[in-house]
Amino acid sequence: MKIGISGTGSYIPSIITTNEAFLEHAFLETDGSKFEQPNTVIVEKFKAITGIKARRYAKPELKTSDIGFLAAEKAVQNAGIDKEELDYIIFAHNFGDLTAGKTQSDMLPSLASRVKHLLRIKNPKCVAYDLIYGCPGWVEGIIQATAFIKSGMAKKCLVIGGETLSRVIDPHDRDSMIFADGAGAAILEANAPTGEILAHASETYANEEAYYLNFDKSNNPEQNQNTRFIKMQGRKIYEFACINVPKAMAECLDKSGMDIDNVKKIFIHQANEKMDEAIIKRFYKSYGKGVPENIMPMSIHELGNSSVATIPTLYDMVLQGNLPGHDLQKGDVIMFASVGAGMNINAIVYRY
Repeated sequence: MKIGISGTGSYIPSIITTNEAFLEHAFLETDGSKFEQPNTVIVEKFKAITGIKARRYAKPELKTSDIGFLAAEKAVQNAGIDKEELDYIIFAHNFGDLTAGKTQSDMLPSLASRVKHLLRIKNPKCVAYDLIYGCPGWVEGIIQATAFIKSGMAKKCLVIGGETLSRVIDPHDRDSMIFADGAGAAILEANAPTGEILAHASETYANEEAYYLNFDKSNNPEQNQNTRFIKMQGRKIYEFACINVPKAMAECLDKSGMDIDNVKKIFIHQANEKMDEAIIKRFYKSYGKGVPENIMPMSIHELGNSSVATIPTLYDMVLQGNLPGHDLQKGDVIMFASVGAGMNINAIVYRY
């Protein structure tokens, strides 16, 4: 059975926040002490390492489920399907609905149920659930939907990845500059008119690596210590990703039976430009190859890291012709690959 993506959609928030917006922040070390370097140097080094010049934040009135719905609505329309035919709605996220200015996340009901409600789907056989899998959540949602379709439990699935990380960042943590908001969605179908999933791979490293990304107090000891923010051990994540992601990608490619020279594009989680470049370089090196020119579309420079939303929004941007210099032709072999909290890794080989 051929299982493919028949439609995509994305929502890119309208609020543009440039690096200059962080120049007045009081950045602190994890122990609350001040950095020796001025913010101008901190911001310059940040851009040099991550590639990020700006990021997008959602308007205060929009929650994660709202922007997920907007992306899903476009995906349904793009696929040209009847929304009542959907068997599953899978919403990948990490923090639920976050109300601007409030400290608690809201996951009751599930964000998938909220999207089903907003889509006005009446069919009770359309099952809606959330997936918490870190940044690789959307890719894992595609993998789960593939399993449902293969088993005969479903014919059409909607997979959404959305996040509003701007509402869980510590203003005293320089890592706050990385995170952004956004949502992307895709329709996965049995016997899709175009596209086919050829192979996939997933892994979880949860011993020493489990808390490389976590929820913790502000770097400012004068802030309410009961309020939690997204925190990460950047160096450890970088090393972990560079070692383990290329291996998972190679395993997935080998499973697909495709030669690495057949791969036309790699859609990798937009976490850090230097890290992504290092991952792709090591992946190709494992086959004794150099990295082909223009193999890796990037949106992180202007959109930042929107976690689960980075890959589906990036993929949709390329398909819609919104990323100059990148396009896909029928039959092109591409890869999706991601890494994030858990620590989780996954990859998909896909023929467009």
